[in-house]
Amino acid sequence: MYFDLPLEQLYTYRPALTARPDFDAFWQETLAEARSSKLQTQFVPVETGFKLVDVLDVTFPGYAGQPIKGWLVLPRSRQGRLPCVVETIGYGGGRNLPVDWLIFANMGYAHFVMDTRGQGSTWSPGDTPDPEPDGGNAHFPGFMTRGVLDPKTYYYRRVFTDAVRAIDAARSHPAVDPAHIAITGGSQGGGITLAAAGLVADLDAALPDVPFLCNFKRATDIIDTNPYHEITSYCKTHRDKTEKVFETLTYFDGMNFAARAQAPALFSVGLMDDICPPSTVFSAYNHYQGKKEIRIWPYNNHEGGDSFQTLEKMKYLKNLWG
Repeated sequence: MYFDLPLEQLYTYRPALTARPDFDAFWQETLAEARSSKLQTQFVPVETGFKLVDVLDVTFPGYAGQPIKGWLVLPRSRQGRLPCVVETIGYGGGRNLPVDWLIFANMGYAHFVMDTRGQGSTWSPGDTPDPEPDGGNAHFPGFMTRGVLDPKTYYYRRVFTDAVRAIDAARSHPAVDPAHIAITGGSQGGGITLAAAGLVADLDAALPDVPFLCNFKRATDIIDTNPYHEITSYCKTHRDKTEKVFETLTYFDGMNFAARAQAPALFSVGLMDDICPPSTVFSAYNHYQGKKEIRIWPYNNHEGGDSFQTLEKMKYLKNLWG
């Protein structure tokens, strides 16, 4: 059922941005530190039995130079350097197996899939651990409150940095055209996509589907579903930490990254989504600075457009790259 704002109000819903004065400096320092580690990316061919694509097992240095896994899928028949789609994954999932990542390579593009550190044991397997940082706080089970009392220790500082380094790694492969990179992902992957779009200035496109990690305060005010429920559960127990929690989250809010993103963007939203409420998606969409479009799925929950949205993204990229 519909539970959020009517569609006509969603188009004009533009809450105040929450970025602290040092937001940009925080991320500039974080990325400078990450990039101080030499980008030594390993691309190891994998035998899959596929006749039309080549698959490479990727290991690249993410936050603090820590090894992050991924896949690079390339059309076997290729000439010159290819545009590349970098893809990030929904909450709890990992990079899974190459058989799940065949669409974009079959369109003639390179496809770089980033594993998500510490995840990959909920609905699809992953292969990247997350070394627990010094100073991390006690947290509610899951990832939403891991290190949440300080932006420097918060879990998503590492993940968003990994995503920027994934773009760097994709650009380093000789089959990839470094001037033509798009990033996409759904749910958590959509939130990571927005972060990368706000942090990397020269992307060709950002395609966030039903993005998570946007307008945290509103999300926790109007729904009680996971993963946002992890935040409310933490605050329920740690009553004296609530203000600090939401202060930290401002450094990771998709709204604040959207306000800095310039790449053309294709969003999607499900109007019955009680995981990532429509108003939280429109919070980021309405602040997004680049040229933008949104596909609206009126009767869908968090699956959004699913395969129908994949077709929309395929058409979008075809118009962009041919």
